Amino acid sequence: MDALIFDCDGVLVDSETISIATEREMLSGWGLDYPFEIFVSRFVGLHNRDFHAALAADAIERGRPLPPDFADQLQARIWQHFETDLRAIEGVLDISAAFSGAQAVASSSEAPKLVRKLRLTGLYDTFAPHIYSSDLVTNGKPAPDLFLHAAEQISARPDKCVVLEDSVNGVTAARAAGMTAWGFTGGGHADAGLGDRLRAAGAQDVFASHAEISAALAS
Repeated sequence: MDALIFDCDGVLVDSETISIATEREMLSGWGLDYPFEIFVSRFVGLHNRDFHAALAADAIERGRPLPPDFADQLQARIWQHFETDLRAIEGVLDISAAFSGAQAVASSSEAPKLVRKLRLTGLYDTFAPHIYSSDLVTNGKPAPDLFLHAAEQISARPDKCVVLEDSVNGVTAARAAGMTAWGFTGGGHADAGLGDRLRAAGAQDVFASHAEISAALAS
């Protein structure tokens, strides 16, 4: 392994539990009620442009289109919670310090929001300048474009990269890029079936904490 590529939400920062709860609550008010497992499998890991396009299509299908400013309303509500509650996931800095190869962040978050989350949690300086958003590529996860872009920027061969991902979409993207995917279930949003879904998507191994990943890297 020459390089380690981190997803951000749910891997570096414990944001998914905040986002998912807020999103499901607001969507329920518009008649879009998704079972937790379906919501997580279908939407987590998507770029916002793809997430909101899918929601808009679902709302139209149900005969109640979302208001034009729904995405802005939702993001404003989520960021209210981020500003007070967002935390780095325990053990992230230990992995980064222990791994001697190239490292990068490759996230579906829009670039300004990605940087803001990393700064809020004190992780920005650890990974800068190799912080890459799906804004930089045509096709977001589950397409391989973002991971391939990150690998190119850190001069790493895709087959020598390990990707840490908490979503089916992310694992699918990593495998499509020809990379090894390690699933992560240590985020607050992880349900009992997440590990099985990540394995089914192609994760080589699944880890419940960053301490487990550090041990795997050291072995």
